[in-house]
Amino acid sequence: MFQEEGYYFVTSRCFQGRLLLRPSKAVNEVIGGVLARAVEQSAGCVRLHAFVFASNHFHLLVWARGVALSSFMQYLRANLSKKVGRLVDWSGGFWERRYSAEPVLDDTALVGRLRYVLAHGVKEGLVERCTEWPGLTCLPQLLGPARRLFRWFNWTKRWSKRSRNEQVAGEGHFAEEWAEPVALDVATLPCWAGKTEEERQHAVRTLLQEVEAEARAQRKGVLGARAVQSQHPHTRPERLKRSPRPLGHASTGEALRALREQYRAFVFAFREAAECWRQGNFSACFPLFSFPPRVMPGLTAQSN
Repeated sequence: MFQEEGYYFVTSRCFQGRLLLRPSKAVNEVIGGVLARAVEQSAGCVRLHAFVFASNHFHLLVWARGVALSSFMQYLRANLSKKVGRLVDWSGGFWERRYSAEPVLDDTALVGRLRYVLAHGVKEGLVERCTEWPGLTCLPQLLGPARRLFRWFNWTKRWSKRSRNEQVAGEGHFAEEWAEPVALDVATLPCWAGKTEEERQHAVRTLLQEVEAEARAQRKGVLGARAVQSQHPHTRPERLKRSPRPLGHASTGEALRALREQYRAFVFAFREAAECWRQGNFSACFPLFSFPPRVMPGLTAQSN
């Protein structure tokens, strides 16, 4: 269920929880380029507020208009699977299941989701400080310039040249010849829009201090960034953390209850319209920003 516009906390996990996104300089550069390109392709319909890429999953905090998040995620995940898959020598399915996108309903919940993003690496006992996480994260942009440049490897250009001149000796998928600079911007949270840059950075540092203090109180040691980077990307963890995906994120139970009722009404309206389509009535009205079933050519409606 998409809103006319709204904030979402997005999560996507690698196949079987394998460490296919394991941090490295090359992987981080490719991920940054793909993410920046995906935001650019959205033409202003998706704004990025926070992100973190762990070894086997990633989180995004975004604002999106209508169904733009769907095409954004399709582009992002498809290109990550192709390009990062090439880097880590993985040719099978890259993602475990469909991504989740949970609405974030108020300012307090937005800051809470940002805190959750910043805590990655520390809360799992992988690094001692948030700034030590070797994977791609928005933290440098929250504590410094909001814009960062990456390289987008344009494989369309590569294949176009191959079609004209055949394979060039020594040509690689990540050669500088195919690299194009692309900027990745991190937008300010709406609740912090009235703060100065120094005040926003102070708020971020306060969140980091809270996260690190909590982690120190609960653990005895950390794995370390070097050990994280030395793991093989095909490694499958013995255990995976699995928990139900929440319907949304809010600071009050009342807001969550209202969201649940809205979702129930959405599902009811969609099922009614889908049943009309099944009976051959293609003029049925579906809820706003939903995806009607495909119409298969030559398929006749079934009768009861």
